[in-house]
Amino acid sequence: MPNHKPSAAATPDLLEPTVAPAKRQRGGPKGLRITDVAALAGVAPITVSRVFNSPETVAPETLKRVRQVVQQLGYVPNRLAGGLSSSRSRLIAAIVPTIAHSLFSETIQVFSETMTRAGYQVLLALSGYSDSSEEALLDAVLSRRPEGVLLTGVAHTESLRERLHNVGLPIVETWDMTETPIDMLVGFSHYQIGVAVAEHFLQRNVRAPGLVSANDERALARRAGFRERLAQADIHEIAEVLVSPPSSVAVGKAALPTLLEQAPHLDAVFCGSDLLAIGVLGAARRLGLEVPSRLSICGFGDLEFATETTPQLTTVRVDGTRIGLTAARCLLDRLAGNDRIKVTDVGFHIVERETT
Repeated sequence: MPNHKPSAAATPDLLEPTVAPAKRQRGGPKGLRITDVAALAGVAPITVSRVFNSPETVAPETLKRVRQVVQQLGYVPNRLAGGLSSSRSRLIAAIVPTIAHSLFSETIQVFSETMTRAGYQVLLALSGYSDSSEEALLDAVLSRRPEGVLLTGVAHTESLRERLHNVGLPIVETWDMTETPIDMLVGFSHYQIGVAVAEHFLQRNVRAPGLVSANDERALARRAGFRERLAQADIHEIAEVLVSPPSSVAVGKAALPTLLEQAPHLDAVFCGSDLLAIGVLGAARRLGLEVPSRLSICGFGDLEFATETTPQLTTVRVDGTRIGLTAARCLLDRLAGNDRIKVTDVGFHIVERETT
């Protein structure tokens, strides 16, 4: 059979190879070096190194050319060897409870994109709302020598806090607020969210409120703010259903009959997540309770479907994208040797729709 070679037009942006094709083995081409990539791309080896370690410092045309050669040759950089010689892993560890819904995923998405553009890779680990899991995950990720760590929340075991203080890495906590952060903090007050939702209900003359919530630290902080503001208005009897996270629509559906058993005249429900709120809304419809004239409902998270319900869901909106971007910038500034404000409160707001 004739041996057909690809035409030059088929690879307009690639230079003609000046090195022999490398035989492949596990982990990349056998014997291929950074100098081979540099020769084929027509640049210095240090430029190839910068493409992997600090792409923002490389001219766009050069960056594109080197990446095309890397793809053509199948070159895989030896990150471990580079880390041993330069003490740089270019790795950032991010520990979050879940990415099952957009509450945390939008934060992680923009955080990862920002760090990647700066030449870092994000190692994502899921703790599942467990302090013990968080500590075990930290052991695993620290063994990979990350240059920075992103954590979700500020409720950590004392041993974990002490260890993080001692490792000497930039740490940014997110999605919460405290006066004693480990290092940097980007978040908001869950307690004040509870206060704000209670105030929102009180302005609508609610007198028999209820609560459906997870029992993790952040959800319990919202519960505390909610109950204390209602107590100031002389409302002390509050029907409650507390569940283990993560929350779900099914849990919300099951919770409303339980709340009504505790408080037959229940006239409002604060739900610890939009998923719980959707469940409560569906249960109210089945029980013939009109929303909002008979029962007001407020969620938390402002997930995508909050505007697709009938009636549309009132909820608490937190700017997860801003949290992720600010957290990334904090870490990058610290990694560049610059100090940055330790605490950033991104705030929140109640998005009032038809369920209240």
